[in-house]
Amino acid sequence: MDLEDRIRRMPKAELHLHLEGTLEPELTFALAARNGVRLPYASPEALRAAYDFGNLQEFLDLYYTGCGVLLTERDFFDLAMAYFTRAAAENIRHAEVFFDPQAHSARGVALEAVFDGFLAAARESEACLGLSVGLIMCFLRHLDAAEGMALLKQAAPWLDRLAGVGLDSSERDHPPAKYRDVFAAARARGLNAVAHAGEEGPPDYVWSALRDLAVTRIDHGVRSIEDARLVAHLAERAVPLTVCPLSNIKLKVFGRMKDHSLARLLRAGVKVTINSDDPSYFGGYLTDNLLASWRGLALTENEVRAIGRNAFEASFLPAERKAALLADYDAFWASSVA
Repeated sequence: MDLEDRIRRMPKAELHLHLEGTLEPELTFALAARNGVRLPYASPEALRAAYDFGNLQEFLDLYYTGCGVLLTERDFFDLAMAYFTRAAAENIRHAEVFFDPQAHSARGVALEAVFDGFLAAARESEACLGLSVGLIMCFLRHLDAAEGMALLKQAAPWLDRLAGVGLDSSERDHPPAKYRDVFAAARARGLNAVAHAGEEGPPDYVWSALRDLAVTRIDHGVRSIEDARLVAHLAERAVPLTVCPLSNIKLKVFGRMKDHSLARLLRAGVKVTINSDDPSYFGGYLTDNLLASWRGLALTENEVRAIGRNAFEASFLPAERKAALLADYDAFWASSVA
């Protein structure tokens, strides 16, 4: 079995995936028809052709437009199950996925529809696909922190079924410290904390996420390479980065894969993982990102193997389940190399 085959077949974990970012154009049109929503595109092909972004904000504008077809609990269930089914086919064994309640409540969608739909899909995935799921509720950082605190309170009935909280949306001009009190309140409720930082924002945002939000993972973090002291800190403290290479290329964080900081961070000792972010919009799911990184950055077999193992280690899984998945992962590589 060559390395490409091993990448395709190896057990995988995904830690940076926005459920709303898996909304494929065909499902967008199906949900629009079901809910009587009129779209400004003539066909799924025309919608897909619009996925040409100059920056993060251009993507977000279209992302929030796409969310407009999600109205009922069934819609959220169908969206999540479409991703979980595809993930299982890629041998993803565990996924920790983001969702944005504020993107829906702002349109008048009840929180019950969002939470109950996604939670039902997570249960279905675990029961029928063997794919364990952790849901991470994100705060939209471009909104006032008071709105984030209100969401945390409104989400109280579901918090004990979440894997954690996160921070996403427009990074520029919205430093992590803005949400210091919200994250303190979430951690007081026993929730894990992660945050997007160091994608379009500077390395200082990564420092802030670690210091002000006390996160245990950094989502993206690719601009950390610009600060040698930060790179050393991440490596020394084994802080995982959930890197999304094809997303970074699509949004012009890097002009081409060979310029991406992933390999440099990995070779500096940083606990790098590879993920797909918003794969419907960025043209690649997890296996696509792994293959593109391997080819574009000339990753070695040992580096690919380490990246895949990092994802299981960096997950919020219970110790027993994590150990079992790591044992399966190591067994796969031992048998495939032999």
